[in-house]
Amino acid sequence: MKLKKLAIVFTGFAMGSLAMAANANAQTEVDFWYSGGTKPQQMMTKLIEEFNNSQHDYVIKGALQGSYAETYQKLQAGMASKTAPAFALLDSNQANAMAGRGLVRDLRPYMDETFNFADFISAFRQQVTSPGGDIYGMPAYGTTQIFYYNKAKLAEYGFTPADLATWQGVAKVAAKVTQKDAQGNTLYYGWEPMWGEDNLVDAALSNGAKVLSDDGKTVLIDSAQWVSVWENFRTWLHKDKTMRIHHGGQGWEYWYKTIDDVMKDRALGYTGSSGDQGDLDFSKLAAATQPGWGNHPAVPQAGALVFVMPKGTDDNAAKGAFKFMTFYTNPVNTARWSMFTGYIPVRQSVKDVAEYQSYTQHNPQALIPLKQASIASKNFLDPTNGQIVDALSIAADQVEIENIPADKALKQAAIRAQRALDRVNRP
Repeated sequence: MKLKKLAIVFTGFAMGSLAMAANANAQTEVDFWYSGGTKPQQMMTKLIEEFNNSQHDYVIKGALQGSYAETYQKLQAGMASKTAPAFALLDSNQANAMAGRGLVRDLRPYMDETFNFADFISAFRQQVTSPGGDIYGMPAYGTTQIFYYNKAKLAEYGFTPADLATWQGVAKVAAKVTQKDAQGNTLYYGWEPMWGEDNLVDAALSNGAKVLSDDGKTVLIDSAQWVSVWENFRTWLHKDKTMRIHHGGQGWEYWYKTIDDVMKDRALGYTGSSGDQGDLDFSKLAAATQPGWGNHPAVPQAGALVFVMPKGTDDNAAKGAFKFMTFYTNPVNTARWSMFTGYIPVRQSVKDVAEYQSYTQHNPQALIPLKQASIASKNFLDPTNGQIVDALSIAADQVEIENIPADKALKQAAIRAQRALDRVNRP
């Protein structure tokens, strides 16, 4: 009987010890919502797995969403129902909107003396820093729209990359290389801007245009600097027919049709995302920064995709989220992300990573987005929660698709945008 009692006591002690050990080794689950194309999805999955295997305190539970817009909508609903994740990946306007409503954590308390935020590219740092100094997000990767063109076809017509340094030069090249049939139908286009307001906005900014006045109270999108640029694009698209856009369709259909035109010799080049590089053949194509406008230097926008940590979530999970964000954005991993996806690395010190140095030496196109980011305007952060951008988007469709004169389209857009801005600025 005594032996039996001892066995019971020992068994109870052993089970208690195992339970204590299990509790000591318990990992905090850290929910993470994100979106992205095929290659970003693959690399995100890999980095999550590597982080989870590198330590024993946290386990990142990634959940892929349908789009950035879907992530943003679900995140707001999740905060209301207290089911929000510890962190999420948003675009810079979405992150800024949440910060403006006081819905996200300031990251400064999580940054110790070893965290060098100054190493992040300036245009990206500015997009996540509030006027009061709060850092409401961490840049995950950068994106900007650059030029891709057929090297052999450009040379065949006697041009060099220097001829694409201004939009006026691009128009001259496009007019020369465009091919039409006897009925005047264009068979080969000189250039294909990407559908939407982004390319038009970039070109206007490179003509010295501003979206808002310096005091933030007046919308300026119907100024002469805007109208002249947009009207030129309307002429190239509808009158000269040396350029064209694909629009509509399902999802990213228009984007891939644009890429296909250049890859299948139906157009000289197009303006597309830095993230397109993983889908392109650079034995045939080359990359270049966007052009300036006339005597003005190029200042296209460079935007960041941003990690944000919503308020009201578990504090320990928030610590784990920041640790993953730090892991994800270290110089080696931001280099890996850029090499695999084509998006812009977020740290300046990426240039010191040996693998990245070797990669860019053999793939010089990979440096073009980084070069553009160094001279770029930061993405316009819409103080009206997207209504100014929506007005520009409507105007861009009117100019690009409906062939409506730029002054008319932009004047209507400015009226709508000014009303929205006045509501925000009203005391």
